[in-house]
Amino acid sequence: MSNNDTPIKLLGISGSPRKKATDHIVKEALRFAEENFSVETDYFSASGKTLNFCIHCDYCIRTKEGCVHKDDMVELYKKMIWADAWVIGTPVYQGTLSGQTKVMMDRCRAIVARDPKVFLNKVGMAVADGGDRIGGQEPAIQTILNFYVISEMIPVAGGSFGSNLGGTFWSKDKGAEGVSEDTEGLRSLHRSVNRLISTAKMMKSIQ
Repeated sequence: MSNNDTPIKLLGISGSPRKKATDHIVKEALRFAEENFSVETDYFSASGKTLNFCIHCDYCIRTKEGCVHKDDMVELYKKMIWADAWVIGTPVYQGTLSGQTKVMMDRCRAIVARDPKVFLNKVGMAVADGGDRIGGQEPAIQTILNFYVISEMIPVAGGSFGSNLGGTFWSKDKGAEGVSEDTEGLRSLHRSVNRLISTAKMMKSIQ
């Protein structure tokens, strides 16, 4: 089997403490990818998980043995390493991403300290949902895309005219029902997934 025929390993990550709007849109990204491409998918939700803050103790730097915290990030690390491409989704809190999303990104320092190239050339996209139409979705997405750049990943979005930075949703504070009714949000999500998978396929073909 050539690299072009190998399914893309796609990970969806919800950075919400609840299983409502963000959970729905990340799972929709996985569903759309499964319906339209050859992919293997996995999923991680921050809901109900123990995710300790990075305390900058430098245990990971000194030991090269991962993080001092042995919490639910251990499960996520394995999924992140496994995947070729990621979808990180966040709800908008105070005009930017959720604390849970930020913790998951901060804690990646531990495995990058062990292997600086662990995420090299993986491909990532971002989605965000808010109770207001313009409530901080783009600043939240930009923070996730910056994380990809720092991690030596390849950030992607759906392109001009509707999906500039990624998937942006207006939930109207109606949870999964609200985002499922947002046709423009779904369009931005699907366009971003198309770009994510095509880029991941390209990267596999040249590696």
